[in-house]
Amino acid sequence: MELVKKILYIDMDGVLVNFQSGIDKLTKEELEKYAGQEKNAPHIFSKMDPIEGAIDAYVQLAQKYNTYILSTAPWHNETALGDKVGWAKKHLGDAIYKRLIFSHNKHLNEGHFLIDDRPHRNGAGDFKGELIHFGSDKFPNWDHVLDYLLNVD
Repeated sequence: MELVKKILYIDMDGVLVNFQSGIDKLTKEELEKYAGQEKNAPHIFSKMDPIEGAIDAYVQLAQKYNTYILSTAPWHNETALGDKVGWAKKHLGDAIYKRLIFSHNKHLNEGHFLIDDRPHRNGAGDFKGELIHFGSDKFPNWDHVLDYLLNVD
């Protein structure tokens, strides 16, 4: 009898993706036009680099868990959804095939774990499974997250 894998959701921005790396690649004109709202700059999400250790961590976790990306896209950035899908395909390839969910209401998804860097946004704090606060003292980086999740029964 095959065991059913636990469900794990991973946020993109600030967890898999280094948001600041996209801001750093904006032109001077884009920085001026979108000051304070950089997330709305067209194609900013296609410019971002992975967070150190994120890609390897996703691949390792996908071997143990039924793993999905659960992310939001800025409402006022019409290129964000396509850019995020492209980023996931580029960096995760087949490991992400049909495992990408976009929602501004993360608490509506059922699962065992959610890794998110902003527990008070988009319903993450109301997620019914265990919230792993990426970037917190307990989970400051991917090494700590892996150490915890790879050792959970």
